[in-house]
Amino acid sequence: MKRTILLAIFSAAILANVQAQKIKIKTGIEVLKEQNFKCLEGKRVGLITNPTGVDNQLKSTIDVLFESPNVQLVALYGPEHGVRGDAHAGDKIESNVDPGTGVPVHSLYGKTRKPTPEMLEGVDVLVYDIQDIGCRSFTYISTMGVAMEAAAEANIEFIVLDRPNPLGGLKIEGNLAEDGYISFVSQFKIPYLYGLTCGELAIMLNEENMLGKKCNLQVVKMKGWKRKMDYVATGLQWVPSSPHIPHPHSAFFYPVSGILGELGYMSIGVGYTIPFQMFATSWINAEQLAKNMNALQLPGFIFRPIHLKPFYSVGKGEQLQGVQVHIVDYEKARLSEVQFLLMQEVAKLYPDHAVFDHADKGRFRMFDLVSGSNRIREDFSKNNSWEDIKDYWYKDVDSFRNLSKKYYLYK
Repeated sequence: MKRTILLAIFSAAILANVQAQKIKIKTGIEVLKEQNFKCLEGKRVGLITNPTGVDNQLKSTIDVLFESPNVQLVALYGPEHGVRGDAHAGDKIESNVDPGTGVPVHSLYGKTRKPTPEMLEGVDVLVYDIQDIGCRSFTYISTMGVAMEAAAEANIEFIVLDRPNPLGGLKIEGNLAEDGYISFVSQFKIPYLYGLTCGELAIMLNEENMLGKKCNLQVVKMKGWKRKMDYVATGLQWVPSSPHIPHPHSAFFYPVSGILGELGYMSIGVGYTIPFQMFATSWINAEQLAKNMNALQLPGFIFRPIHLKPFYSVGKGEQLQGVQVHIVDYEKARLSEVQFLLMQEVAKLYPDHAVFDHADKGRFRMFDLVSGSNRIREDFSKNNSWEDIKDYWYKDVDSFRNLSKKYYLYK
């Protein structure tokens, strides 16, 4: 009895704290609640979600729909990391039953990444509610796109409960993914940072015929979100979108180091307390590398020497040196450039450790897939120079910005 009372008090305290936050927007699930779930009435609902699918009081969208008297939730679908977020990156996930609701859970990161006809039997509408991080290589948008294709093939509706792009709606960086380099980490021909919410992206994919078949799509828009807002500006609480994206600012750093991280060439902080926020190895002099990086005077960044011993992953148990990346002016910062400039400066200081001479060649393919092209690796490796790839990296930004503006739902 005492335990029940304590849990109730604890839950009430959490709720009071959340309500005290200055939340500035309403996400798609909040707007759906305001509409009393009208678009779902009389339909058998399948929900694609994970722990990030929560309302503004941090209640799971699974529970919100399951407990609503006019919603019939009949199936759940889990992306990478699973419906409850208990699987590591890349781990295959088996289908099961959600213990909290008893609703069947179909894995979209196991034997298949696209809902099969059997998985969609008895479903009238698929609902998508996942917080992504605004970067092409993060697989949740790939799950959304292939699920849209499956919905179109099964002739069922697809509804996106929209959420903020944590990077805001203004940053666009990177070339379009190219033929031959389309994969689950670059599923669509969009830039590395694409500057759209998942709802806006879904509309663009649908209207620009970037899917196998056009689906019956509806987006439940947010209220109050502006393109200039990064996630912190929304006032919303952050739920880790994966084990190594524990904070909203983690989403800022993922594109800073994530492409280089695919090579396993140096630690980028995965396995330490600042994932994606650093670069370090056993053979680097931290102070010298920080001096070189700061000499570049990259707008919005300062580089600080760091000494560490990772707990796991690259460099586990070794004494490493390198730099921690500090974003001091987010608006000015060009996030994805940093890793290439870091690679350039490392090659200058340590010619025998130039990245594409020293890294595991077996991992080059994944680097290319995440980059969306082999040109980035091949052109960079000639002189270890950012200038050799800069124009190619940005060649599609203006045209994509003009195209994507047609699908903006927010100003």
